[in-house]
Amino acid sequence: MKIFIRIMMVLALGMLVFNSTRIDFDAPLDGDSSVALIGVMASACAFLLLFILVLSKKIAAKVNKK
Repeated sequence: MKIFIRIMMVLALGMLVFNSTRIDFDAPLDGDSSVALIGVMASACAFLLLFILVLSKKIAAKVNKK
């Protein structure tokens, strides 16, 4: 499970970088730029949720160790 979460985090970062290159900063809410902007937000949220999951598993392991 630990490896799967790490792979998903790397994929989320990859999608974030890819979608950020697709944004036209002159008009970020027009056409494909809006789709890329939504993709950036979604991948950032996915990465954040996975990071919270990793932290909660570390905390649970420390609590159960005592």
